[in-house]
Amino acid sequence: MTKVISPSVPPARKRRMAPLEPVSPTMKWVLGTGFFVLFVVIWSIVTLGGFVSPTFLASPMTMVREGITLFTEYDFLNDIGMTVWRVMGGFILASIVAVPLGIAMGAWKPVEAFFEPFVSFCRYLPASAFIPLLILWAGVGETQKLLVIYIGSVFQITLMVAVTVGGARKDLVEAAYTLGASNTGIVRRVLIPGAAPGIAETLRLVLGWAWTYVIVAELIGSSSGIGHMITDSQALLNTGQIIFGIIVIGLIGLVSDFIFKTINRRMFEWSTL
Repeated sequence: MTKVISPSVPPARKRRMAPLEPVSPTMKWVLGTGFFVLFVVIWSIVTLGGFVSPTFLASPMTMVREGITLFTEYDFLNDIGMTVWRVMGGFILASIVAVPLGIAMGAWKPVEAFFEPFVSFCRYLPASAFIPLLILWAGVGETQKLLVIYIGSVFQITLMVAVTVGGARKDLVEAAYTLGASNTGIVRRVLIPGAAPGIAETLRLVLGWAWTYVIVAELIGSSSGIGHMITDSQALLNTGQIIFGIIVIGLIGLVSDFIFKTINRRMFEWSTL
């Protein structure tokens, strides 16, 4: 008998730097941390080496010292708490209005035809442009700051949710009708569950934008908050405190983004299958 020798299959080689090729969690952490380390090293060389005046850019060590001073002498924790409260308050108010309206626009085309031109128009209006009007209408208190964040978030969320809901698979809708679902049942049982992961991702993205709006709101007519601290530090040419405030905003935003992403992943595990 003739022995049949099957051709050997060469082992698949791991492709380095190939498009869309995933990296391991450990390597992802190493690369992400490495960028921050490189950034701090370059920052230190530029400032400690005398290439930039301390008046315009504080060194990392000066920034850390000024940050400690903020916490120990200027009650910076209260400023952080006020800023977080304003962001979450305005964002939650915007979500309460925008998510149902976006679902209605995505599900029913007459509703979309009625609201979409106005929402699209308002989406391009910068929230900072409303500050003079909001000060006239609501003063310089908390209402004004919440409204700045609300205006900056509500139209973005509405349109993005509408697009997500409107992009539902037509075959699933037709299958639900075949099984006897009503119009309301289509929205409750097909459109909303199918769009839920996308809606959650939309909220996560817009929450990041809300952090930019709150700083703008706190730069004018505010007596507390991180933006207020940055304004006071700018008047004193204290770049160390300015940089520290910016870094704190980034860290809080990063933590909130991580929490939001973790919750979304656990709530919608089926969406990645």
